[in-house]
Amino acid sequence: MLWVLLVLLYGILKGCREILKKKALEKNSTIEVLFMYTLLSFVIVLPDIKNAMGLETRFYFYIALKSFVIFLAWMFSFTAIKRMPISLYGVLDLSRVMFATLLGVIVMHEVLSGYQIAGLLFVSTGLLLLKYRPQRSWKRAADHETGAVRGEQSVRSLYVVMAFASCMFNALSGLLDKLLMREINSSQLQFWYMLFLVLFYLLYIIFTRTPVHMRSAVGNKWIWMLSILFVIADRSLFIANGMPGSRITVMTLLKQAGCVVTILAGRYLFQEKDTAHKMVCAGIIIAGIVVGVR
Repeated sequence: MLWVLLVLLYGILKGCREILKKKALEKNSTIEVLFMYTLLSFVIVLPDIKNAMGLETRFYFYIALKSFVIFLAWMFSFTAIKRMPISLYGVLDLSRVMFATLLGVIVMHEVLSGYQIAGLLFVSTGLLLLKYRPQRSWKRAADHETGAVRGEQSVRSLYVVMAFASCMFNALSGLLDKLLMREINSSQLQFWYMLFLVLFYLLYIIFTRTPVHMRSAVGNKWIWMLSILFVIADRSLFIANGMPGSRITVMTLLKQAGCVVTILAGRYLFQEKDTAHKMVCAGIIIAGIVVGVR
């Protein structure tokens, strides 16, 4: 099915984007990357403005709500990515499966098959196993960060909570995508969603008086690459959401294929250690994905 392939493409590109976020955050602050990332993405979709017109008034509110949800999700996720090992974040990010499944069942009244229940159990098991050995990875990452991070369990827990909060908001965004794509097209959703997102980050910068070094952000090649992949991935996901037969519960499982990308990147690009345990956890989760989409 085409929608399955489109969601798999989204999942792989999502894993690549986590790597690019980590690289971009090495050169610029969280808000600099977020603002420039969303601004460049909006510029990329700007030529599609002719296909984005003609919305009913109520949809502007719903799309603005989706944008605000993503605004919060990205504030949490980018902060967590900057401070924790990318391989650990990639596996923690899989927890959105549980949030999205609950939303799909409660709001969309989707019925889980036996395979999907088994797949969800595999995913949950992989996530639970992960918590047994996160400390060594944190120590490795902390050696490259400030003294405030090193050895402080409360700070580490805060970033884990941020990662989970991001997953919850991303799952809610996925639900809104599915509902909106019943009545509008992918061009309309992507254009207005990106515009509102840029405005939210701009308002945040203005009201908090956060300094932003635009010249440095514009010169950050990782942000440019991040923006391009973001536009391609989101368009693929929006199209898949608009296809008959696509289901939130299955789509959410498929999206998690990107965790393998982040774990491998943690090992070979960021020289993170102890990735074998994470790969085992990810393998259990991927097995759950394979079972769940049958």
